[in-house]
Amino acid sequence: MDQDYSAAAAIIAAADALIITAGAGMGVDSGLPDFRGDQGFWKAYPMYERLGLSFIDAANPRHFERDPLFGWGFYGHRTNLYRQTEPHSGFSLLLDWIASYELDSFVVTSNVDGQFKKAGFPADHLLEVHGSIHHLQCLSPCCHDIWQNEAEFTIDHASMRAVRAPACPACGGVARPNILMFGDFSWLSDRTAAQEEAFRQFMEQFREKKLVVIEMGAGSAIPTIRHLSESLGSQQGIDVIRINPREPQIGGGHFSFRVGALEGLERLAAHL
Repeated sequence: MDQDYSAAAAIIAAADALIITAGAGMGVDSGLPDFRGDQGFWKAYPMYERLGLSFIDAANPRHFERDPLFGWGFYGHRTNLYRQTEPHSGFSLLLDWIASYELDSFVVTSNVDGQFKKAGFPADHLLEVHGSIHHLQCLSPCCHDIWQNEAEFTIDHASMRAVRAPACPACGGVARPNILMFGDFSWLSDRTAAQEEAFRQFMEQFREKKLVVIEMGAGSAIPTIRHLSESLGSQQGIDVIRINPREPQIGGGHFSFRVGALEGLERLAAHL
């Protein structure tokens, strides 16, 4: 196993650029809850078990249409949690490698928590494929405006309802997070589309260069990030390092480590 970590560290040190891909497991070491399965979700949010709601049920835009305060009960609570959470030291390790080996880099994440930006990764080299809880849009939507989420949230945990919901500054109607939810037809993808274009340009810039993908905490239940990493890894000159405590398997001669994100990064750091 040490030999595998040494070999993976060597390709990082020799790379021209680093692509960091991350799913929900990246936040676990920062103390963020793991929503894997209904039991994992209900462990983090026991009040929803009493209401008989799964994560998919809670993360549904229909709540904002039918009962905005209930919709904001879940997302307001998560906004507060993410604002309070400090990124774990693995984020700093990645930034150290980028600086030490003079690597260009880009982050692609399915997480909406804003932890990469909070850790110091540049916003112009960040793709949040499902949007960000730190940005809002009109529920209707009445326009294509997307703005910073500066609302304050007080949550009644017994009913999982917010005391108030933020409003759209253009029409005065209900605002919602600029997040792609389950069964979502009103999400404004403009901000994420601009990030996707920046990533496309990044990849074009490093065509035929040596690239390393470090994937962390990306599961198969919602496989967006896993599919991206594997698609990148199928291209000439791109190696993938998958770090995942439950589903580390990957073909194509790439690296696979069955550990959590922080432990995997620390073990790589020991060989760099």
